[in-house]
Amino acid sequence: MMPLHTKRAFDLVLASILLVLFAVPMAVIAILVRSTSRGPVLYWSRRVGRENAPFSMPKFRTMRVGAPVVATHLLTNPGRHITRIGRILRATSIDELPQLFSIIEGHMSFVGPRPALCNQDDLIALRTQQGVHELTPGLTGWAQINGRDELVIPKKVAYDAFYRTHQSFTFDLRILWRTCVVVFTRRGIQH
Repeated sequence: MMPLHTKRAFDLVLASILLVLFAVPMAVIAILVRSTSRGPVLYWSRRVGRENAPFSMPKFRTMRVGAPVVATHLLTNPGRHITRIGRILRATSIDELPQLFSIIEGHMSFVGPRPALCNQDDLIALRTQQGVHELTPGLTGWAQINGRDELVIPKKVAYDAFYRTHQSFTFDLRILWRTCVVVFTRRGIQH
């Protein structure tokens, strides 16, 4: 098991570096989001954090204002709600970049279980039962690189529980590397 202070120090250093590197691209994305659809640049999603404490997680807004607040895969016609620029942001996972601020604040880590929506009661209950709620949610995780949107909830929680018992710095680096591969190949992305 990796010491929490080591993981936190890594998160702070890497998030700070990435925020500097991506400052200009993030500003350009903000302008594109704002100029191509009505509404704010950021969408603040209520999520479940460590010990099931709720927090607000920012993402670049990819949905039209007024879209239902549910997981995208639960929408009957998700394409109807996603903006043109939103399709690109989602396909490349660029919509997740503002979560670097959540990592700086300590609500998230680079690696951990993806934070559940507050209304995903079945996912939250199963994660709590497996002790996964003790982990800080991540920008990416073991479940993310092993199926992402395609995983059913019990399988997702099984991957999260595996991560919980096998955490290490090298395992986190492996997950980060494989995340880059998954993002660039767009594997497991449905919307």
